[in-house]
Amino acid sequence: MVRNHFSLISVGTEGSTVKAARTNLIGKAKQRPDQIKQVLEAVHRVGPVQAYRAVTNRLDAYSPLGYSSAGVVLDVGTRVQGFQPGDRVACAGTTANHAEVINVPVNLCVRLANDANLKAACYNTLGAIALQGVRQADPRLGESCVVIGLGLLGQLTCLQLRASGVLTWGVDVDAAAVETAKAHAVDNAWQRDDPSLLEHVLALTNGMGADAVIITAAASSLDPINLAGELARKKGRVVVVGDVPTGFDREPHYYKKELELRMSCSYGPGRYDTDYEQFGHDYPAAYVRWTENRNMQAFQQLVHTGRIQLDYLTTHEFDLDDAASAYDLILNRSEPFLGIVLRYDTSQPIDQRPVTTGPVHGVGKVEIVFIGAGSYAQANLFPNLPQNDSDVVLRSVLTRSGTTSKRVAERFGFEQCETDAEAMFARSDFNTVFVATRHDSHADYVTRAIESGKHVFVEKPLAIRPEELDVIESAYAQCSSPVPLVMVGFNRRFAPLVKLLKQQLSTAPMAMMYRVNAGTIPADSWVQHPDIGGGRIVGEVCHFIDLMTYLCDAIPVRVHASAMAEPRDLNDTVTVNIEFANGSIGTVAYFANGAKSVAKEYLELFQSGVTAQLTDFKRLEVMGGKSKLRKKKLQPDKGQANMVASFLAAAKSGGAPPIPFDQLVATTRATFAAVESIRCREVIDVGLGVASEP
Repeated sequence: MVRNHFSLISVGTEGSTVKAARTNLIGKAKQRPDQIKQVLEAVHRVGPVQAYRAVTNRLDAYSPLGYSSAGVVLDVGTRVQGFQPGDRVACAGTTANHAEVINVPVNLCVRLANDANLKAACYNTLGAIALQGVRQADPRLGESCVVIGLGLLGQLTCLQLRASGVLTWGVDVDAAAVETAKAHAVDNAWQRDDPSLLEHVLALTNGMGADAVIITAAASSLDPINLAGELARKKGRVVVVGDVPTGFDREPHYYKKELELRMSCSYGPGRYDTDYEQFGHDYPAAYVRWTENRNMQAFQQLVHTGRIQLDYLTTHEFDLDDAASAYDLILNRSEPFLGIVLRYDTSQPIDQRPVTTGPVHGVGKVEIVFIGAGSYAQANLFPNLPQNDSDVVLRSVLTRSGTTSKRVAERFGFEQCETDAEAMFARSDFNTVFVATRHDSHADYVTRAIESGKHVFVEKPLAIRPEELDVIESAYAQCSSPVPLVMVGFNRRFAPLVKLLKQQLSTAPMAMMYRVNAGTIPADSWVQHPDIGGGRIVGEVCHFIDLMTYLCDAIPVRVHASAMAEPRDLNDTVTVNIEFANGSIGTVAYFANGAKSVAKEYLELFQSGVTAQLTDFKRLEVMGGKSKLRKKKLQPDKGQANMVASFLAAAKSGGAPPIPFDQLVATTRATFAAVESIRCREVIDVGLGVASEP
């Protein structure tokens, strides 16, 4: 936890974000035609209502700005080493926002000297990005390098090149940028429209051309990439750091010179690696000498020793309260600028109390705190909370991001927003908790709620590890009367067509086949990560096991699962065969490798001469028996509204839980059994979690 003293505005990235935010809907659509295509696909897949909710949630959301700051450590996590309160640090990444207090993963934070200049240190992220570009260019002492684009990133690149003994030249379309670079950062620089530009470079390199060219410009044309090919020597290196198209002209330069084109990925190795950035798993220095964290350290060393001077880069400085003026300056281009820094008033005490976002209500039978507010919750849970029910009070929204907490609390009528779970659980002004966070935190929040005697609704899954489920069961068993409600967001059993299907069934055993055209999720998604999302069997297949449990009215007792062989071993194309306590059987065919045009969910059920078919919760057909049933709905209804209403009704009345606790536990254990069955290739007893006799 860091208290910021200074943060740097990334003129390019943040300027584009703010410009897009101030554009009307038509303007946004023109800027991002790829997202319009996604919206149309969503309309086809989930219907216009859900697609509309998803779009409005995204458009109405606050976007935290900033990704480079410096300040002083307030506190550290229990497993963090090398940092302590009072340390001066520089921070990077999506959590290093323009905010008074931020929480930063350990590998995105570097410790500074006690006398470090925090204003200079806040250039941390852009400095590391520039340094990674230099590393990709791999210039040697005495070699030459041209930097195309002399904005803030280009200036930082030039400073580091020259500090390493490389002959450094710059090119830019702007005359002022060229003159600034000449005065502080390069051996020489020219405007792009200089007709003798190539001759200048050839004259300085004995006719060879530059050993390397680094592109730090942002442009929509091919001019930067083609110019780089023109200025580079034969078998030279071209490195792309800035946002430019790379569809270069093959002739005459890239082909005939056999040029090497390299991309530079942000701050360096570790970027976009969840294990590295979120979990703090470092790469061995002997094998990966320069990670993003070590790049930051190297940059800060250059700054602290004075080998590069950054003072000239800061052309403007604004107080945090006046940040809007900084963005007006960027968008209006009312005066020349380069580095724009925000400064923070650190003389005032930190106020971490919840922020009031709406009118304060009286005491109700159900008083809700909502933890987590992702896209699913905003589209399917929040809209189904009652707004005019005196028995239901919407107390607070809590998320890791203050911007998300505030926007969601305002939009859905909560009294306040907050980000401190510890402080929240210490209060007594609520009796019901909704949990819609990432899966790895579910079990902990559920256990806390049970132990404090509060009703809890948790979006699936209940837990991602067997030991977590053991703790929940133990806490529930020790509850004194009245026992709080525990509910998992298994919404499909509450769908109208499922309720109708249930009425057509008898108590006899049944056979079920549930085919799910799940679609792909990238391997690096948090959902796939075993320590965050738990994988797709634990995180999503639980839905389908629960629905079969509801329809046959018996808990799963034995599981055998198989996964399709694929290089990444994601276990997201699987079949799960289940035996239930009443003799029913079911198969979940969960496939991630199908076409999007095929229905996502299809259930067939066979019982005593009756066959039922349910397709995407829009069409139900029951055949055989005494009567036939055909039912269609215009829009798919997966039961979210009925599910939330059932939970709140039980909480208000003190009635029975909408889903029996033993079913919640058995369904969760069945997913663990499926994972174990794939691992050991045996049938797994759900109750014992061990292999059964053949």
